[in-house]
Amino acid sequence: MHRVTSRLSVAGQVAPEDISTIAAGGFRSVICNRPDGEGPDQPSFAEIEAAARAAGLDARYLPIEGGKVSDADADAFGRALDEMPGPTLAYCRTGMRSVTLWSLSEADRRPVAEILAAARTAGFDLTGVVRRIANGGRTPTDSPDLTAEVVIVGGGAAGIAVAASLRARRPDLDIALIEPADVHYYQPGWTMVGGGIFEPQTTAQTMGRLIPKGVRWIKAAVAAFEPGENAVILDGCRVVKYRRLIVCPGLKLDWGRVEGLIETLGKNGVTSNYRYDLAPYTWSLVQQMHGGQAIFTQPPMPIKCAGAPQKAMYLSCDAWARRGVLSDIDVSFNTAGGVLFGVAEYVPALMDYVRRYDAKLNFHHDLVSVDGAARTAVFEVAEPDSAPRRVEMAFDMMHVTPPQTAPDFIRVSPLADAAGWVDVDPATLRHKSHDNIWSLGDVMNAPNAKTAAAARIQAPIVAENVLADIAGRAQPAVYNGYGSCPLTVERGKIVLAEFGYGGKLLPSFPKAFIDGTRPSRAAWFLKERMLPPIYWKAMLRGREWMAAPDRPGRH
Repeated sequence: MHRVTSRLSVAGQVAPEDISTIAAGGFRSVICNRPDGEGPDQPSFAEIEAAARAAGLDARYLPIEGGKVSDADADAFGRALDEMPGPTLAYCRTGMRSVTLWSLSEADRRPVAEILAAARTAGFDLTGVVRRIANGGRTPTDSPDLTAEVVIVGGGAAGIAVAASLRARRPDLDIALIEPADVHYYQPGWTMVGGGIFEPQTTAQTMGRLIPKGVRWIKAAVAAFEPGENAVILDGCRVVKYRRLIVCPGLKLDWGRVEGLIETLGKNGVTSNYRYDLAPYTWSLVQQMHGGQAIFTQPPMPIKCAGAPQKAMYLSCDAWARRGVLSDIDVSFNTAGGVLFGVAEYVPALMDYVRRYDAKLNFHHDLVSVDGAARTAVFEVAEPDSAPRRVEMAFDMMHVTPPQTAPDFIRVSPLADAAGWVDVDPATLRHKSHDNIWSLGDVMNAPNAKTAAAARIQAPIVAENVLADIAGRAQPAVYNGYGSCPLTVERGKIVLAEFGYGGKLLPSFPKAFIDGTRPSRAAWFLKERMLPPIYWKAMLRGREWMAAPDRPGRH
């Protein structure tokens, strides 16, 4: 038996002698979805029904011929589940017909990704009926609503940058970009908003102003992928066909994974620079605080901009030090990881600031719940060679970095690896199983830092490789894992971490100008004055300053 929901489980063929076990398992009804006589050794429904009644269970016969689930069949299954006492066990030869009927009957009640995830957890792949699920459980037309040579999923930094890089190389290329949002955000600026340096409105522009001229904007959300059909299914079951697909929708901030967090965000001293509307609250809390407990959290990896959680701490501590109140504030940095930063060469400079601000480092501390009204937080502590335990901490201010995952429609798709990220070759960023699909940005599984700087380098690499594929050539451009994390250790100084795969240092500037392992005013000038216009006017416009793709053999 495979549990689909708390109300429904599905199974392969059951026998009359199984009914007592089913009843003992708490089930109150049984649905048979297998026609009598389908197999030579199959018991009849009459036998199953008699055993069910003897055990006090309701039973219903809804036979479905294999591979022929009609819309009416799904409606009948849904009515049966509503009418019969639960929990219910539905069965057929393998359980596939039963779970398909459930998925179609629930299509107008649940999001597509939730249905696919429940079926996958139960051990069933519903890829073959994803269009019907997206169409509210009804059989859709097979004709596409739109076709493009290249379809890009996602209008964030990666999506617009790769669209601009493609247009810069091939102005006549037929490109469609799928993005439901109206506003595009410069997310690296939110740390500076939380530190009182940038105004929030400088980090936002309308999506329509940024999508490159000539690129068709499909303002919709993606429901699912059909890579075998070269199709993207949108909410409402519109179908977009492609010859090449680029997947870069970013990642999901999973606020709900921390119990009580959503209810207290933006009040009770709980804030986060990972949201546009909350970053100003961070600065407000910093200005108002004169003493007490300040906690800064970091969840398990991967997260976007791995340095951002501690950047919030450094800028807050610097502001308190300048006001002369830092000595009255107990600062804690609680990270689920076991190190301060993943590339060892940058740790000494960061530790100097940890000591300067007298901040306490609590490793292996993962935030699991928040009681905003009581101003308390609970962390699960999972230290090596020790049993996990939970500790409660009081706070007056807490900056939370939320757990992060791939978006739901990616995690349940045929494009994802076992962990839910788009499965790519880390050098070419081409999908490992589907030759006409590429991915970049935060959603793919190459082992690089998830930063806007990484997407800036990846965009021209993917553009060159897609165009090479169109021309029938091998993949010429290679990604070395470059990512950059400007660690704002105080107002006016930055430790500019630049590194690639395996933690290899990849500095962009001569050491005499910027030594990335030491705090630098030049790096601050780069972050404050140069990077925003580079982002808006170069990266998103196809101007690839210091972003030329690497190629094998290039020196």
